Amino acid sequence: MFFRLSEFLEQEFANSRKRFTVIAFALFLGLFATLLVWAQDTSQQAPANSQQPPAQQPPANSQQPPANPNQQEAPPEAGGPQNDVGPYVIPKKKEEPPPPAPEKPKKIDNMPDYSIRVDVPLVSLDVMVTSKDGQTIPGLKQDNFKIFEDGEPQKIVSFNQSQAPITAVLLIEFAAARMFRQVQAYSYMYDALNAAYAFAGTLRKNDYVAVESYDMKPTILVDFTQDRREIMGALNSLRIPGFSEKNLFDALFDTVDRLDRIEGKKYIILISSGQDTFSKLTYDQIMKKIKATKDITIYPISIGWYYREMTDARGMASGAQEIGWLQNDNQMNTFAHLTGGRAYFPRFEGELPEDFQQISSDIRNQYTIAYHPTNTKLDGTYRKLKVDLQAPDGGPLKVHDQKGKDVKTIVYCREGYTAKHTVE
Repeated sequence: MFFRLSEFLEQEFANSRKRFTVIAFALFLGLFATLLVWAQDTSQQAPANSQQPPAQQPPANSQQPPANPNQQEAPPEAGGPQNDVGPYVIPKKKEEPPPPAPEKPKKIDNMPDYSIRVDVPLVSLDVMVTSKDGQTIPGLKQDNFKIFEDGEPQKIVSFNQSQAPITAVLLIEFAAARMFRQVQAYSYMYDALNAAYAFAGTLRKNDYVAVESYDMKPTILVDFTQDRREIMGALNSLRIPGFSEKNLFDALFDTVDRLDRIEGKKYIILISSGQDTFSKLTYDQIMKKIKATKDITIYPISIGWYYREMTDARGMASGAQEIGWLQNDNQMNTFAHLTGGRAYFPRFEGELPEDFQQISSDIRNQYTIAYHPTNTKLDGTYRKLKVDLQAPDGGPLKVHDQKGKDVKTIVYCREGYTAKHTVE
């Protein structure tokens, strides 16, 4: 009996030790877990004076990144939460507010956009002053000129005289003979070539010249060049004409139209009889074209005077033929006067060198005068021009020759110009 009681007590004591051990171990685990949680909460709290935002706890189902022993702790300026792996957001930058956008003017509905442009027209004239016998008069001053536009005086804003190189087109009539007019055709061709060679002899080193012939249509023999040999070669090629028609108006219109695209002053040396037989354009059309040009001066040289003199001497010229010659001369004179040039009607071959020397002197000794017109309307009208000479005191200008005698002066300039139109 005693043995059984003793065995029972020993068994109960052993069971009690096991329960005590389990309870003690459980209490230890609970205390350890409590301490661990407290330590973690303490490490995540920032000091009171650091002004760091509280750490955000990741969601329960998110995974924490593994600790990196080589990661350096970021300075306090870096933004974002802090932990043992350092910051994981981009450092904060001080953002400045953008500048305010410029205010755009309010657009009114159905109102088109407009721009303002001030266009002050400038008229430039080439003026030539000669004596009655054709001698150029140099040395004049700005105060010696007075310009009138449609009768209104104009104020000169620019004045110059220089011997600049010339830019010219040598336009030559070169047509075949009609039936029973072999003498006339030979006379015209001979005069045309002699005149062309005489002009080529007056050229200087820096002059630009193009050679063009015409019969039924214009043909460019050589484009603008400074090589006198090319010019002579082009003239030497004029041997056998192809057509008997003389389309003067068409050829002159084509030449003027080409020169309008070139800047600066240009000249046309027109070697022609003045006759037109087959042009598509009329006289009124070529006159309108010449009036609308600027910076182009025409110097006509009439040819065929030997045939005319011979016909008159033999009484072979009919009344219609004589009227035709007068009409041709009048057309040549008109081309010259409208553009400020001079027309020449040499009767003998020996006159050609002197005439071309005079043309060269006229071109190289012109006065260039510019002014702003008082009539600023852009109406496309044709306006008449007149240039007078005056003394410094406002009286008439007097020119004397070497013997002290008064010399009559002649002023050459274009008769007018066409104002620009609003749509141009």
